[in-house]
Amino acid sequence: MRETTLTRKTGETEIEIVLNLNRKGESKISTGIGFFDHMLNLFAFQAEVALSVTANGDLNVDGHHTVEDVGIILGQAVKNALGDKIGINRYGSAKIPMDDVLVETVLDISNRPYLVFNVELHVYKVGDFETELTEEFFRAFAVNAGITMHINVAYGKNAHHIIEGIFKSFGRALGEAIKISSDSIPSTKRIL
Repeated sequence: MRETTLTRKTGETEIEIVLNLNRKGESKISTGIGFFDHMLNLFAFQAEVALSVTANGDLNVDGHHTVEDVGIILGQAVKNALGDKIGINRYGSAKIPMDDVLVETVLDISNRPYLVFNVELHVYKVGDFETELTEEFFRAFAVNAGITMHINVAYGKNAHHIIEGIFKSFGRALGEAIKISSDSIPSTKRIL
């Protein structure tokens, strides 16, 4: 199966996500935050998944609720779509150069959520996206997906390139981790 449709409605946002881990396809992303849409498209392409995200949030306030809530529901969607996790690789890593930037994401679908985020962003916004929301998105995703994730930027200055490198490496690492490579749970505990 490895697919799911989820909705989340709060007083601040209304979001629907359709995710298929088995099918590479065109993404349909609409959050009202152009740069964030671009990053989610890059993520889905690199992960080789089909992703649809429709989000309406209180952007008149700022992008925080929308970005964080998309992270929450995307994490839940990945967890739901993985089901019992039989046969997945479990671990994934990707090192991506993006012009002046080198970024690496390493993750473990462990059901032990944790985020290490070694990233310095020295500008407030890239386009219509508040750069500090990058960490908020990944924390919400990791907690709700049950994933341990380490994101490290080795070097680089351009904030657009840093964030783009992060989303691309995240996509590649997750794509590797969710691939089916056996018929068993990838843990000596026999449960994830």
